[in-house]
Amino acid sequence: MEFTVSKQELVKELSLSQGVIEKKTTIPVLSNVLIEAREGEITLTATDLELGVRCVFPATVKRPGAGTLPARKLLDYVRLLPDADLSLKIGDTHAASITCGRSRTRIAGMSRENFPELPKMPAVLAQVPASLLSGLIARTVFAISNEGSRYTLNGGLLLLKPDSITMVSTDGHRLAFIEAAHKFDDISGQLRALVPKKAMVEIQRLAAEGDQNGSVALSSDENHLFFQFGQRLLIARKLTGQFPDYERVLPRDNDRIITLSRVELEAAVQRVSQFADERSHAIRVMLGSGEVKLASSGSESGESEESLPVDGGSTPLQIGFNATYLLEFLRAVASETVQLELKDEQSAGQLRPADDTDYQYRYVIMPMRI
Repeated sequence: MEFTVSKQELVKELSLSQGVIEKKTTIPVLSNVLIEAREGEITLTATDLELGVRCVFPATVKRPGAGTLPARKLLDYVRLLPDADLSLKIGDTHAASITCGRSRTRIAGMSRENFPELPKMPAVLAQVPASLLSGLIARTVFAISNEGSRYTLNGGLLLLKPDSITMVSTDGHRLAFIEAAHKFDDISGQLRALVPKKAMVEIQRLAAEGDQNGSVALSSDENHLFFQFGQRLLIARKLTGQFPDYERVLPRDNDRIITLSRVELEAAVQRVSQFADERSHAIRVMLGSGEVKLASSGSESGESEESLPVDGGSTPLQIGFNATYLLEFLRAVASETVQLELKDEQSAGQLRPADDTDYQYRYVIMPMRI
């Protein structure tokens, strides 16, 4: 195999494979990227057996072929080369010879035969605007559980209906729900899938690197989900199991509603949380007449209190929340004001953007003992 390609182009496509490749793996070839040269184009493929990415880009191919090279080592080296075309050649020993200007380098590789085959993408089920899908993920991915034992909570629920797209995530302590109106001509019932967290992160990366006005072609087979971004394809193994009934969790009678500046609330929570207990991150939220107080006193280093003005009076109420959970929502939401909706000290609170938006965004957070 031998080809010539732009250094910048190769670096860009190699970078997109890094999030898929495991740094530590018991299968050595999974640390490599598969390079396939055909007439006029190069295909790069990386996988950890749960997630795979395939990128196609133009090149001048002198001799077709395929081989695998260490993904991280290749990227780190090529990134240091001058901005010019480089030539890459892989011979019978599976090692690559790279030439760029006055630089000459040899990188040991492995046979293409050892690299696992990825499934082919079936017929497209729906087209989703890339910016829309990425935006839904940004507002839910942080609420996914990181506990390996809670397998069905290690991803987000993606639900497509004829007139809407919904994404839901939860770790058992909080739940993020977002729904946006969008017409899908090819969906008559609903498409429901559990998308792994790692795949959601890579979807954001691919969306950011691609056409901001482009769309994602979505497809699935029995075991996999496929997300096609132009010449880049992400393949994710579906999570199996039953996602919690999120509709039962969404509060319906939280009648104590206060509106706050998002920026002011985020800054106040940040300051107060500096003196919260380092393990629980618990802070107190106290409703009073014309104000909301935030306080913490769980740290040996001191205590802190903030007061934020609100319109109108309110029956006194004190409730505890995890400050980290509050901050993650406040950093994800784009509105200038947010609504905090409460019922009592024992019931889940709800946050949502107060401004008019193009989507319905609800963030449910369980109270903590304080």
